[in-house]
Amino acid sequence: MPRAASLADEIKKAHGVEPELIEGKGGVFDVVVDGKLIFSKHETGRFPEPD
Repeated sequence: MPRAASLADEIKKAHGVEPELIEGKGGVFDVVVDGKLIFSKHETGRFPEPD
């Protein structure tokens, strides 16, 4: 989960929010904002890029 923690830190720094990390199975990494899925590693086959 080191990659997820690193991305959570980037989100916190960039947007001033505290991301919640929920451990899952099978390499799942989804980003949900206000109940809306905005990124899915399962759908894209990759982690998001911080920008």
